[in-house]
Amino acid sequence: MNRRRAFTLLELLIVVSILATLISILLPSLVQARNEARAAACASNLRQIGLANGYYANDNDQYYCPGAADFMATNLRRWHGMRDHASGPFDGRRGPLVRYLGGDVEIRACPAMRIDLPEDDPRRFEKNCGGYGYNLAFVGRQLSMIGFGFYAVESDLVGAKNDRIRSPSTTLMFADTAFVGSALIEYSFAEPRFFPTYGGRPDPSIHFRHNGRKANVAWCDGHVDGRVMTFSWTSGLYQGDPELENVGWFGEPDDNGYFDLE
Repeated sequence: MNRRRAFTLLELLIVVSILATLISILLPSLVQARNEARAAACASNLRQIGLANGYYANDNDQYYCPGAADFMATNLRRWHGMRDHASGPFDGRRGPLVRYLGGDVEIRACPAMRIDLPEDDPRRFEKNCGGYGYNLAFVGRQLSMIGFGFYAVESDLVGAKNDRIRSPSTTLMFADTAFVGSALIEYSFAEPRFFPTYGGRPDPSIHFRHNGRKANVAWCDGHVDGRVMTFSWTSGLYQGDPELENVGWFGEPDDNGYFDLE
């Protein structure tokens, strides 16, 4: 009679060792592939949001969407949503760009954005921006130059007119963003290197959360690419360190060249 030979303990250990080795070889590739897929999905989201802003301009005399309309008076409207009182979260279903995003009812979220805070945490009042920030400083409002590189706000009820943007391929419209305070939170604006209205450097908000510490950026001409962080800074007003959270700026020149309309 034929007898079925069982595995010995040594053979079983050898098989387990081989499997562990294969997993250790394949796991980094799988993680890399997953991260690349998330980065690609994020880039697609940003491209669609940028296109939505272009469609908005087509319907509004070529003026882009305001980033924070009537901010000083009511502070109830953002490019990504609206709220009924100043202490509440923004409702992404009521954002001005939603109607231009096809079947979506709110801004699509970056799949690589991870927030370790409960949904009802008051620090998440901008959670419906999807982890993306708008160039409010220059594109999301009307500015006029008053001299020496400084600007005055003419109106925040409309964004910049698209023909004011002289170099659309190098002017940032949207980017991956986050803000570092007592925790890493969603933030709906991509801050420039310097405030255009009164100078001084803001705390950074571009979040380099993809492979190789890259951030996806949607430019005013419609293309999207990935940028690597070159500089970070903190005002010291907040508890966290932006550099440790991969929040900063890209590019070598320490100026607003990637944000302003020139």
